[in-house]
Order: sequence, then C-alpha cells, then structure tokens
Amino acid sequence: MTTAEKGPAAPPDGPRVLIAGAGPVGLATALELARRGVPVRLVDAADGPAATSRAMATHARSLEVYDQQGVLADMMPRGRVIQRFTMHRDGRRLAVLGPDYSRVPTRYPMTLMIDQAATEDVLRQAVAKQGVEIEWGVRLDGFEQHEDGVTVELSGPAGPERATVGWLVGCDGGHSTVRRLLGLPLIGDSTETWLIADAEVDVDLPQNSIHWIKVGSGTVMAIPFPQEGKWRLLDTADTSYEGDPRDVAERFAGKLRRGLGRPVTVHRPSWVSVFTIQQRMIPAMRSGRCLLAGDAAHVHSPASGQGLNTGLQDAYNLAWKLALVEHGHADTALLDSYSAERVPVGRALLGSTRKATRLVQLRNSAAGAALPVVFALVRTFAPLRGRIERKIIGSMSALALDYADSPLTVPDRRPAEAAGPRAGSRLSQVTAERADGPGWSALLDELRELRPSLLVAAGPADAAEAAAAARAEHGDWLSVRTVAGDGPGALPDPGGALRADLGLPPGGWLLVRPDGYLCARGDRLTPAGLAAALDVLRGRRRAAREV
Repeated sequence: MTTAEKGPAAPPDGPRVLIAGAGPVGLATALELARRGVPVRLVDAADGPAATSRAMATHARSLEVYDQQGVLADMMPRGRVIQRFTMHRDGRRLAVLGPDYSRVPTRYPMTLMIDQAATEDVLRQAVAKQGVEIEWGVRLDGFEQHEDGVTVELSGPAGPERATVGWLVGCDGGHSTVRRLLGLPLIGDSTETWLIADAEVDVDLPQNSIHWIKVGSGTVMAIPFPQEGKWRLLDTADTSYEGDPRDVAERFAGKLRRGLGRPVTVHRPSWVSVFTIQQRMIPAMRSGRCLLAGDAAHVHSPASGQGLNTGLQDAYNLAWKLALVEHGHADTALLDSYSAERVPVGRALLGSTRKATRLVQLRNSAAGAALPVVFALVRTFAPLRGRIERKIIGSMSALALDYADSPLTVPDRRPAEAAGPRAGSRLSQVTAERADGPGWSALLDELRELRPSLLVAAGPADAAEAAAAARAEHGDWLSVRTVAGDGPGALPDPGGALRADLGLPPGGWLLVRPDGYLCARGDRLTPAGLAAALDVLRGRRRAAREV
C-alpha cells in the first residue's frame, strides 16, 4: 500500500465506501451507511455466507443497537433468552447467578443466544432492502490512498478490477488484508487452546442458562443454542482432536456425566474445532482514508462472548461519523474520534476477557478446592451474590461503557449525584416497564432517528427561540425536539416523568449523538452554548471546558 498526494477522485455517482468483509461487522457497517444515504460497495472473498456460527452471544447493548437499526424484531424470534449462569462440580450444583441490571437499566436485561449465521441472515436481508448487493468471491488485492480517496485492486469472477472510492473500511476479520497492507501491528499474545463442538445433547439441564462444569483439573462449558436440545460444548483442558467427531462426543459425554452426576448422551457433533485464544489489538483504527472494525482491529478470548458485540458497536460508532463527513456536515477530523473512542474499548476488553478466560479454566488447584466454600457463601449471602452479579453484567453487557473522555464529549460539570444521564453515557437508561410511558416511548422513537438529536425542555422563551433557530439553521442534519412543548418538533411528556429521569429543568437541553450517547447537556439553551457543542459533535474543535 502506498500513499500519494494526488490521485483519481471517486466518481460522485458511484460507491463512496468500499467495505471489505460481509460478516456481521461488514453487514452492520453497510446497513448504517446505506440507511444514511451513503452509497456503499460490499465485497467478500468467500464464495458465500458461512454455514457455521462462531459467535452466539448477543448482549444487552447490542440488542439496543439492533432496536435502533430496526432489525431487533427479526432477531428475537431466532434466538434464545439467557438470564442464568449455573456452576456445577462433582455432581453438585454450586451456584446459580442471575442478571442484576439495577445499576445499568435497560429494556433488554438478557443475553440472546442466536447463531451467527442467523444474525448475518437478518442483516443481509436488511442490507438488501437498502439496495446493497453483496459481491461474493471478490478479493481485495491491494490499494493506494491519496488525498481524495482510495484506489483499490480487486479480483473476482469477472477478473481483475481497479476502482476508486472515497473510503475503505476493513471488516475482513482476524487475518485482515486491509490491516496487513496498512502495516498496522496486531499487538498482544496467543494463550490457551480450547476445543469446541456443536452437538445435540440428551441431558436434563435447563436451556435458559449457561452451564460451567468443573471436571478434574479442567472445565467444560455448555452453552445452549436456540434449537431445543442443541448445545455448544467447550473443553478448556483436553483439546486434542484426531478428526473423529464421535470420539469428541464420547469425551464430552464422559466429562459431563462426571461433572453433572447424571446421564448424558452427546450425539455426533455437526462442527468441531480446535482454536487458540488470541488476545490482540491494533494501536489505531484509522489510517488516512482507511478504517478497521471488528476482528480486523481487535481479537479477544471467547470467554465472555464479546467479539461480535464489540464489532457491531465499532460499526455503529463509525457509520454515523462517516455519513456526516460524506454529507458535508462534519470535517474529516471527526473520524479521528472513532479510533480515540474504540481503541480504549478494545484495550479494556483485552484485560476483562483475559480474566474471564482464567475464571472459565480455573486451573489453580487451591481455588478449585475452595469452590464449595466460596459458593456456599454466594448462595447464602445476598449482598455478595448481588455484587458479583452486577460486576458480571456491567462488564459483559457493555451497558456501563461510556465516552466521558472522548473528544466528542463536553465535560459534565454537574455534581455526581445530579439526576439524569451524564455526558458521554448512553441515553437509553430505562427499564422495559418505564419505557412504556408516553414520554420514554416517544424518546425511544427519536433515538431511532438517523440524525443527531437536540432535546430541549419547554419553558423559557429564550430557550425556545434558540431551539427554533437551531431547527431553521441545522434541520437538514439535526433533529430538534421540544420536550413537553407544542408546535413543530414537540415530544410529549405528560406528568413530567421523562424530564425528571433526564434531569432536565425548564429550558434545559441534551445533544444526543446518532448512536444514542450524550454529547453535551446544559441547564439553559443558548445559541452560543449550542454552537460550541455542535462544533464538538462535528469534530471542529475538541470538547470545550465550558459550554
């Protein structure tokens, strides 16, 4: 890959973005760009969609994203809701941990187990409705960046091709061609090797739970598929595989019988794989007009099911920024915030998934011996159990993730105990029951908007005038809503429950990013304060100290 100062510009009526990789991350990126009116081209070197499902767990924040994308209703029937984590040893059930979302309220307090193949199918249908056709069997061989775009070299069924686009997004997995040609190092290590098998299992275990089974010096995990009686089995100790799936079935069956203390039959697996856990990431996710997302940028242990979820949120973070730049509403500097926000997430996940891997394996003999005592305490001491459950949910669900330190976040100077979401956090901090109210229902509809949103509480005339001026000046790319107001952009809030939850006084305001995170807030909307916040949102200045 070379970089030139000048080069051919991408045709104005052709694809503006080439996405390499039509897995879940590439599909999500294509969907969000196409929904925002950015012409995209989506290619994949494979001959067609993958038949096997590496990822299964979809966590709460990803379900919120699917809701905003308009695909959640198609995802839910194809998955299984999981709300338990059960631990077994030597035929005994040690503990059952449930979810505690009390500190991170959401409408989706669950993990949805859905095959990656099903997730991709839903996203492919959504992308097709946007007029995007996936080009299978098309490989990216090389590219050159220049001031106005990226010239790519492709090969496929029609032969070699050279084309110019405005941007290249690498969603092409752990062996990313885009990352390799950019020369970006994938920093980290490879640690443990695990054995995985997908099989029908005859066993008396509830399928609304993930099961962790301590067996000898190792552990086995049993993760339910959406299909009745089908499980994903993981062995963290005995990882040899000689190519006979029947042998794998018998080994898993024997371990499950010992660990669960009950009859178990494992049928011939439909898929068996031995994989080495990778814990690696790149130091930057943008290089000029090339960007990376998902496993192309960071790979993690599967212990807490973060890979697909993190990649989806990469895509959702990137797409709205790239769309604002493409439509001329933001400077290209806005794209620097993509790397600034998502690289720390990948770095934090390396730490949390490494800990999860150690906990899943639990090879320390002393810790293993102490398990019955520890979990007796967990069962009987509710505060300890609650603390563990909140810790698990906070790190796994991604609901606690915020962008408080982002260059796109105006610092929240209110007292820590002030009501309402803080700048940098997600706005949709609401339970399903409370979300049924008219105010929250209208706000959640607003969060499905493709544009940033300015929410202004009805009240003082000067704030209303500032809102009207913002609508007149920026209405083509900014949605302006008056909470509990009337006239254009009114957002209902009878009884004031929404304003109370958001911590909005009369004339108070929130500037919300298209991905649902809060950019800035204030107690009284003024033209100067809003102008400064909009500049921050569009990458035209770093977050001001005072707005």
